[in-house]
Amino acid sequence: MHPFSSDRFNDECGVFGIFGHPEAANLTYLGLYSLQHRGQESSGIVSSDGKKLHSHKGMGLVADVFSGSEIARLQGNMAIGHVRYSTAGESHIKNAQPFVVEYSRGGLAVAHNGNLVNAALLRAEFEAYGSIFQSSMDTEIFVHLIASSKENSLVERIIASLRRVKGSYSLLFLTEDLMIAARDPHGFRPLSLAKLKGSWVVASETCAFDLIEADYVREIEPGEVVVIDKSGIASYKPFAPAPYTPCVFEFIYFARPDSKIFGANVYATRKRLGARLAAEHPVEADIVIPVPDSGVPAAIGYAEASGIPFEKGIVRNHYIGRTFIEPKDSIRHFGVKIKLNAIRDIINGKRVVVIDDSIVRGTTSRKIVKMIRSAGAKEVHMRISSPPTVCPCYYGIDTPRREELIAAANSLDSINEFITSDTLGYLSVEGLYQAVTEAGSSFCDACFTGKYPVDAYREAVPQLALFK
Repeated sequence: MHPFSSDRFNDECGVFGIFGHPEAANLTYLGLYSLQHRGQESSGIVSSDGKKLHSHKGMGLVADVFSGSEIARLQGNMAIGHVRYSTAGESHIKNAQPFVVEYSRGGLAVAHNGNLVNAALLRAEFEAYGSIFQSSMDTEIFVHLIASSKENSLVERIIASLRRVKGSYSLLFLTEDLMIAARDPHGFRPLSLAKLKGSWVVASETCAFDLIEADYVREIEPGEVVVIDKSGIASYKPFAPAPYTPCVFEFIYFARPDSKIFGANVYATRKRLGARLAAEHPVEADIVIPVPDSGVPAAIGYAEASGIPFEKGIVRNHYIGRTFIEPKDSIRHFGVKIKLNAIRDIINGKRVVVIDDSIVRGTTSRKIVKMIRSAGAKEVHMRISSPPTVCPCYYGIDTPRREELIAAANSLDSINEFITSDTLGYLSVEGLYQAVTEAGSSFCDACFTGKYPVDAYREAVPQLALFK
């Protein structure tokens, strides 16, 4: 992984499914294209022709994994797909999803966005009784729970299995004749339902519906299990109510700006984050520039609220692969410059406000500030459209350990000094909530506050002890 992306929060996963369409696999391929921002490590599709499951998956981007001939082999009028960035389990083809098995009831495929905080405990329990795991990802836990369940129907087995897991999940299951969607009772990750003529569609984000011209119906509710078969759709809510705590970082960074999640448009929400940031941390400056691409809507909001002109002073190279070879004769700030480049004619001689969505370790922000200064900026004022990140996420976002997060142990002045900006300002937690009120007043903000809706720390202690 190149140096730039190693200092960013990484997208978790995206899921897509469609039932009752003759081009199920092809539409799933297109849906995954729309969700590519949620995972670039691997992708896969499983389809059903009513008699058997057909699967293809591989490492890399959707366009690299699938060709026309491979899509043609994925027969049937129902399919589920997955794009992955690993938050649990190493980067390997064995961990690519959807995960497919044959068990006593037939074929079963599962695609998972989220993270189970008690996965290691459950895995050790199964292995103690002789179960063999094919992968290192927590998603396989669902398969073992379902296969060992004593319940009669698959729906009952899935519900019984979900009662045993803790953490976050937006799930799609596929068998030879039905598709099932499920979302955890806290609603950590987004999952929505749409209609395409006579077909049902489920996806992590609504931008996937737009591409295939499906009509958005509603969100899959927290704690809801939706069963789709040839007779139609059925909804179950079998779990005890839990506090609704969707991930607020979906608004800040992960979701695509053109998506609607948790009842609100992402682009409009990010603009409000920027406007609140301008109110909390004003500064005299000549231009406002974003760190592309995720910083753009917040920068527009900051510029509009402050009256300072918006400029795209940094250009992003969108065509970077997973690795690159640095020249032997070292280039300053190479890791950032291969992806981002400052426009000297816009920045030279200006007092610049730079808007980014977050600071992780601080190393990338430091390089960006120095790059902007090298382009001739008189002043560089860094503004962050989220609060300081002080704790890791256990619910499906790949974050560093707490000791690697620069805000966990450093003051604002110390961070400002490290990244070499003239001033630094983060959005407050209160300002964050004022910006996202359209989506509700309750979110998981553990990465900013350390208040975990599901107690991951206590779960983690016995898990780790099992492997000593």
